[in-house]
Amino acid sequence: MVKETALYDTLEVPPTATPEQLKKAYRKLAMKYHPDKNPNEGERFKSISHAYEVLSDEKKRKLYDQGGEQALKEGASGGGFHNPMDIFDMFFGTRSHGKERDVGRDMVHQLKVSLEDLYKGTVRKLALQKNVICKTCDGRGGKEGAIEKCRQCTGTGTVTRIHQIFPGMVQQTQSVCPDCRGEGEKIREKDKCKECHGKKTVREQKILEVHVEKGMEDGQKITFSGEADEEPGIKPGDVVIILDEKEHAVFKRRKLNLHTSMDINLVEAVCGFEKYLETLDKRWLKLTSPAGEVIKPGDIKVIVDEGMPVYGRSISRGKLFIKFNVVFPPNEFITEDSIKELKTLLPQADEPIIPDDVDDTYVLDEISPDKASSNNQRHNYFEDSDEDDGPQPSGMQCQTH
Repeated sequence: MVKETALYDTLEVPPTATPEQLKKAYRKLAMKYHPDKNPNEGERFKSISHAYEVLSDEKKRKLYDQGGEQALKEGASGGGFHNPMDIFDMFFGTRSHGKERDVGRDMVHQLKVSLEDLYKGTVRKLALQKNVICKTCDGRGGKEGAIEKCRQCTGTGTVTRIHQIFPGMVQQTQSVCPDCRGEGEKIREKDKCKECHGKKTVREQKILEVHVEKGMEDGQKITFSGEADEEPGIKPGDVVIILDEKEHAVFKRRKLNLHTSMDINLVEAVCGFEKYLETLDKRWLKLTSPAGEVIKPGDIKVIVDEGMPVYGRSISRGKLFIKFNVVFPPNEFITEDSIKELKTLLPQADEPIIPDDVDDTYVLDEISPDKASSNNQRHNYFEDSDEDDGPQPSGMQCQTH
């Protein structure tokens, strides 16, 4: 049990979330509410970054779970918190703005891809709007010699103000210069470039071809060096594409392995079957189980080399795991005579050991959801559980032809 769930709620994950689930949640939310995309969501972006910084750190997460935000505020978390933009840059491997810099900021974009795209590989075109240096004025913003240092901030781009709170106590604040908007220089209106209007750059559309290679993973980065916004005197940053895998209706990926489930009826579970499964690259696999080899509910079989391609070595592949769900027939599907005949074919049941004192005889009833709920026992019967890889099959493989 955790004391508070506010940080988990911020990332939209349960308190049982794994580190991988936390990463995926942060990636999607940070991209969605980043100030560059949503200028009005600055506070939410800070909250998302704060939540991830705490919950991604094992010690801070344990402390939060035990004592909530108060425990973190008391300083037992081992230091203060980072700037939200620093966390974003560390997570995505991008570069932030700085006062003294020679490389521009990286631009990060998410690209939704299907599991089929990651299995077969694909090429996607991305239309990107970026700033490029104005060719008309060569990035000066106006005529040669028309640029002058801002008198308001003396070229620093910031202004400092001192406010007296009460006698003997003053407060100093620093803000972006309103005259030059932080540029540190000004251009006379009549001398401004007619193309960029003094901004030194113009907007331009660039089409990037994104090559998604076989075996790439959710969250993997594809980098286009020097394709971010241009600024005079600064080397452009990179465009970083983050792959965002869409959920698949049939298969679930876990690293190199694929997982799926298959329904079979009771006859097939006992007497064998022949099934066909369509792969992510539109091939059909013939799956067979010999008669007499009983498939129990929840059994897992494996097909080697039918999982995801290994990135960089697409000839090699992972495994395909199939979990079987045995669908039993409905009640009263069989006559009494047929039941007697069936009993002669099935393994015989053990004779019951009858105790000396037997109270009453009961016929087992179906669980009534309403009754279970009224007794506060519904969760015992309908409790969800996380599915994992399950027991690894030992020497069992689906036959393929």
